[in-house]
Amino acid sequence: MSIVTDIPAAASADALAHFTASFTFETDCWDVHHTLSSGPLDFVLLDVRGTEKYAAGHVPGAIDLAHRKIIGSTMAAYPDGTLFVVYCAGPHCNGAARAAVRLAKLGRPVKVMPGGITGWLDEGFALETSEVAAAA
Repeated sequence: MSIVTDIPAAASADALAHFTASFTFETDCWDVHHTLSSGPLDFVLLDVRGTEKYAAGHVPGAIDLAHRKIIGSTMAAYPDGTLFVVYCAGPHCNGAARAAVRLAKLGRPVKVMPGGITGWLDEGFALETSEVAAAA
């Protein structure tokens, strides 16, 4: 037996339930890109890394909202039921999961784009940049 088969695979019904459920928690870079490119745009994409990183390069159409700023008063600008897709730097970063927790605590529907910026670039998609607002 190899270390792969040392623990048997789940029963097909359990695997189906598990992998189907995973799509309720996450989406991938390609699906986000496709939707941003061709619509319909039925979610709000949040870059949760922070303004400086956002300015240096972000997914086109994403909104700059650091996970620490996801609070009730900020999210009140969006209608109830708005789906948020959150991303951070990539699989080595837990900022997207932190943002998802904050949104879920506020009763907001949320999915994570696990690849983040790293996955976006790995797919060959372009980033856009913006200027950092000067501190007042």
